[in-house]
Amino acid sequence: MASRWPRLAAVLLAATAFTATIAFAQPSSYPNRPVRFIVPLAPGGGADVVARIIAERLSRGLGQQVLVDNRGGGGTVIGADLAAKSPADGYTWLLGTATTHAINASLMKKLPYDPVRDFAPVALVAVLPQIIVVHPSLPAATLRDFIALAKKRPGELFFGSPGNGSNNQLGAEMLNQVAGLKTVHVPYKGGGPAITDLLAGHLQFMFTTIPPALPQVKGGRLRALAVASVKRSTLLPDLPTTAEQGAKGVEASSWNGILVPAGTPREIIAKLYAEIAVVMKMPDVIERLAGAGVEPMLMAPEEFAAYIDAETARYAKVVRISGAHVD
Repeated sequence: MASRWPRLAAVLLAATAFTATIAFAQPSSYPNRPVRFIVPLAPGGGADVVARIIAERLSRGLGQQVLVDNRGGGGTVIGADLAAKSPADGYTWLLGTATTHAINASLMKKLPYDPVRDFAPVALVAVLPQIIVVHPSLPAATLRDFIALAKKRPGELFFGSPGNGSNNQLGAEMLNQVAGLKTVHVPYKGGGPAITDLLAGHLQFMFTTIPPALPQVKGGRLRALAVASVKRSTLLPDLPTTAEQGAKGVEASSWNGILVPAGTPREIIAKLYAEIAVVMKMPDVIERLAGAGVEPMLMAPEEFAAYIDAETARYAKVVRISGAHVD
């Protein structure tokens, strides 16, 4: 009789754990403590701004603090890997980017996390369109002018980027491939130094998100040729897209989405998406994001997962053909 007690105790323990799991997974009981929102980049950049605007509103909607945790370094790998290895309980989120979930898979041979298997997409929330800017001394008023000029001067036009394998570099490599150009990449340790050299005339052109370049464009110190996205930007509505100027397929918008560790209960993911959908329709959130050069864009979990797959395939081709690499 005594020998049955350990077995009975094990059964009771398992039943208790199962009951606790079911109770935990109920949307009504989540969240009951603060949430960590990992941003795999340094504070102050576009992605960080997106995370903080959304976190502020989600804190109110969920009734718990959403604490932004900047874990930059390693080309976004450090923060993404930390999130991937966190408990799948809904209390760790990652602000995923084109780099963490579409570019690194092709760019790095030994990525410590799997962008697909280790994460569950919750929602795409924002797109940061890149624009093509040139030094005003370059005799090109449009992207078509630039392409014609670059074809006449192979290997003579230089472009900068925040580093090897960056979204900025790959945007220019897309243009090289689509238009049949031969331009030269110059990597920098950040976007700021690259723009500084472009302003000084040491570079001829650059792909960049809108906020860093907008004051220079409005001041006439840089000339914007095109926005590398599917549609025109609300910040520069008169600027044509790359496709409108004959460079179809050159799309280099950065994007931000919220993901959680794989295995997070579906009920929690559904609740998170519902709250995010409410936040993304708030006029003040839309206005603040637009002011930061960000285009709000909402995608549900399944749609976001398909988007990541498509982006991964698109960037893999660019990386393979261009030979882009990280140091």
